[in-house]
Parts: sequence; C-alpha cells; structure tokens
Amino acid sequence: MRTEWTPQDLPGRAFYQLLTAVVVPRPIAWVSTTSASGVDNLAPHSFFTVACTEPPIVQFTSVGRKDSLTNAETTGEFVVHLAPEGLREQVNATGTPYPPEVSEFDAVGLTREASKAVRPPRVAESPVALECVLHSTVGLGDSTVVFGRVVHAAVAEDVLVDGHPEVTRLRPLARLGRNEWSALGEVDALDRLPYRR
Repeated sequence: MRTEWTPQDLPGRAFYQLLTAVVVPRPIAWVSTTSASGVDNLAPHSFFTVACTEPPIVQFTSVGRKDSLTNAETTGEFVVHLAPEGLREQVNATGTPYPPEVSEFDAVGLTREASKAVRPPRVAESPVALECVLHSTVGLGDSTVVFGRVVHAAVAEDVLVDGHPEVTRLRPLARLGRNEWSALGEVDALDRLPYRR
C-alpha cells in the first residue's frame, strides 16, 4: 500500500518538500561568483550534477533568483566547489540570504584563493574547484538551470590517490530532506556488467 499525491494535492512548498525528501542524497554545488560591482558571493545549491562530458559541463539550479544566478548571467563566470564534510557549518551559513553587497566569504570567514581562468575566487578551504564559463541557462517555472563549461579544474593533492580524487578523502556533504544533511557512508566498488550474447 502507498500514499499517493499529485502536485495539486500538496500546494505551495509541500510538493517541493516531498521531492527533496525522496531525491536523495543530493550533492552540493558550492558556487562562487563575483558581481558586476566586485562583490564576491558564495552559496550552496543542492540541485547539481554533471550535464555533459564533451565539452565538460556542470549544472546547478537556482530556485528563485539568487545572487549566484544574477552574477553568473551578468559576468558569464562562476566556480563550483566540492562542499566537504568538515565545512558543513560554513556551507550552511553561506545559504543565509545576505544582501548582495555582503560577501559570504567575509561573513562566514572563508579564505579567497585566486582562480586561474575566471574572475570569481576559489574557496581555499575546499579541496575541489571547477572554474566555469556560462554556457546557457534554462528557465523552468520558479527556477533557472545554470549550465557552466568547465575550463579549469583544481584538486588538492592530499585528496588524490594515484592522480585520481579519492571519495573517502574528499568527504563530500549531501543534502537530504527538510534540514537534514548527510556525510559519506559505506563505499563499495561494483563493476558494470558487460553484455554478452
């Protein structure tokens, strides 16, 4: 037996809360941008994934019109960082709706690191930074999907094993439903099965 709903059965944010409770875990794009006036913004976005491999494109969704979206559209650049378990409090704090003239880097006490290919700074404390130029955006209802072509990747050496990022060293955070967060659990290797006639 199941309980069943349509979006009309759960008005307002209720269906959104259902979706975010069942589409789990969700990785977090910790996005830095710089406004046209030079203010550095940093915000977490939990609707995030790889969109294309060639060219390399990642995507995040701005629910509503956030500074990340405005700045990315205005300047054409942003940086996506891995949100690590050890910075959970700071990641959460950068989700506070600060006014556009306030930099989350300063408000939360994070260190800027110069990017190599784009203007927005990296978060020095994050082990991974993907520097992106804006590819395109797609408006969907109350949200905008932002696609960024990755032009430079920087990964801390202490999370690499044989030149490859090791997930148990990255310790990525994930978002669940409501105010729930998750850290990395058990990790198993499972090869894909080849098709044999």
